[in-house]
Amino acid sequence: MKTIIVPTDFSETAYNAARYAIGLAGQTGATKVILYHAYELIVPIPDLPTAVPMVNMEDLRDSSLEGLKRMQNELAPLVPHDVKLEVRADNHLLAANIDQVCREELADIIVMGITGGSQLEEILVGSNTVDVVKSSAYPVIVVPTQASFRPIRKIVFACDLRKVAKTTRREPLFKILDEFKPELHVVNIQKEGKENIHPEENQELDNMLHNYNPQYHFIDRPNIADAITEFAEEQYADLLLIIPKKHGLFDSIFKRGHTSRIAFQTNVPLLSIHE
Repeated sequence: MKTIIVPTDFSETAYNAARYAIGLAGQTGATKVILYHAYELIVPIPDLPTAVPMVNMEDLRDSSLEGLKRMQNELAPLVPHDVKLEVRADNHLLAANIDQVCREELADIIVMGITGGSQLEEILVGSNTVDVVKSSAYPVIVVPTQASFRPIRKIVFACDLRKVAKTTRREPLFKILDEFKPELHVVNIQKEGKENIHPEENQELDNMLHNYNPQYHFIDRPNIADAITEFAEEQYADLLLIIPKKHGLFDSIFKRGHTSRIAFQTNVPLLSIHE
């Protein structure tokens, strides 16, 4: 791992994610952490009154760079001597362009905070972090506001065991596991009343992970998202790994409905590797 991208909106949540990324660089030997701000120039609508203030492109960019430089200076004392802390600003939509930025910067991973209600009471669907996780082909670590970096030695891999070996992109997964060489726990939450699936019935998954000596856990719980986060905390996991699928576990964790909200209330950072 050489380069880490940290999208920022200059909030405390973003600062916390940047501190996490700096700690991650220290563990992995990464040589560069890039603070990245994507700003968008709002195009004026002709029918609006001319009195509406106009935003100058150069002013917008200058403001973005000013915020990045301030953040860079404040975080500088935390940066290991062999790590460069750089900044970049673009007039882009973040989720639509983050992969292009990663390609240009030869990035290995994205680290982002999450923004929600007080004490992470809820994550709003449509937030930048959720959009990036759902759209980016790069691994993304989502850092809760209350989480601080600690060396990654134990990973909980939450999966539904439905075609997980076939839908998992092995190269980025193996790269992460080879980097950290963690104690790996694979957990499957079955809704109560459904038959559990045992490891021998999922030989393909076991074959895929056999180099990492996984431990398997099968738990009956009615609420899958809550069970996953509780299990990760009980295990004192350093990362919770998921493979987001449409209408899958990630959607259930980051969901806001009219009658129910599933909060991401864990302090365990979440690593997402897109299917």
